[in-house]
Amino acid sequence: MAIIKKGTSAAKRAPADASNGSRDLLMVNSVEKAFRVLRAFDGSRPSLSLSEIAEVTGLDVSATQRFTHSLLKLGYLEKDAASRRFGLTVKVLELGQSYARANPLVKHAIPYLLHLNKETEETVNLTVLNETDIVFVVRFLSRHLFNTDVVIGTRLPAYCTAPGRAILSRLPSDEAEAIISSSDLRPRTSHTPRTVADVMGKVARAAAKGYALQVEEYFYGDMSVSAALVDARGRPVGAINIGMATTRYTPEEMEARFAPMVVAAARSVSDISL
Repeated sequence: MAIIKKGTSAAKRAPADASNGSRDLLMVNSVEKAFRVLRAFDGSRPSLSLSEIAEVTGLDVSATQRFTHSLLKLGYLEKDAASRRFGLTVKVLELGQSYARANPLVKHAIPYLLHLNKETEETVNLTVLNETDIVFVVRFLSRHLFNTDVVIGTRLPAYCTAPGRAILSRLPSDEAEAIISSSDLRPRTSHTPRTVADVMGKVARAAAKGYALQVEEYFYGDMSVSAALVDARGRPVGAINIGMATTRYTPEEMEARFAPMVVAAARSVSDISL
C-alpha cells in the first residue's frame, strides 16, 4: 500500500493559480488540476486510492472523482477492479516521446552522446534545468554496473549535481543564487554542500574551469563531470555529463580523462544547433 506523508498542506502541494498574488485570466484551472492528479503518482506511489489522490493533490473527493474518471476515459489512468486503486498507463509515455521527437536540442545532441558513450564506456546524459531541478531527457548507460535508479524523466536538485552546477555556472550570478536559495539544501550524503555560499563557490569554480564536478553529493558511489550547452546568446539550455562509479576512477583521474571530452562535446552541440 502506498504511504502518504502527513503534515503536508494542500497549499504547499498544489501550485498557485498565478504568481505575485494576481489572478491569471488565461489559466484553465481544470487543466492544472488534471495534471496535479497525474503527478500524484511516482516511484513511491505507483498506485493510489481515490482518497489518497485527494490527499496528495489537495482536491476534495468529489473533484478527485471527476478528474480520475476523465483521465480513465482518456486512457491516462487505469483502475484495478479488485483493489479499486488507480495507476498510470503506458499512454503517459507518449507525452515524453513527443517532447524528445520535437526538441531540436535532443535531436542534435544524440549523436554526440552516443559517441561519448562508446568512447568512454561510461554513462552519458543530457539534462535540462526546470525550476530548481535538472531533468534527465536522454540517457545512455555504461556497460559497467552502475545503479543510481536514474531513468529518463528523473529530477535531481541542480545545486548538488554536476549538470546542475554546469548550467548554473553559465547564468548571471544573481540568477544562479536565486535558484540555489530556492532549493531544498538538505544533506543527501555527507558530501552534499549545505549552504548557498558553499554552492556558489562550486558554481564559481565551474565557471572558471568551463565544467562542473561532483563526487558523492547525491548518491554514494557516484561521481560526474559536466559541461553546459549554450545558445547563440550564451544562455545555458542544458548540459551533457559523464557519470561513473567511484570504484572505477579517482576524482582526479575522472577530471583529467573525461573533462576535455565532455567540454568538446558540449561545445560541438552548442555550435551546430543552438
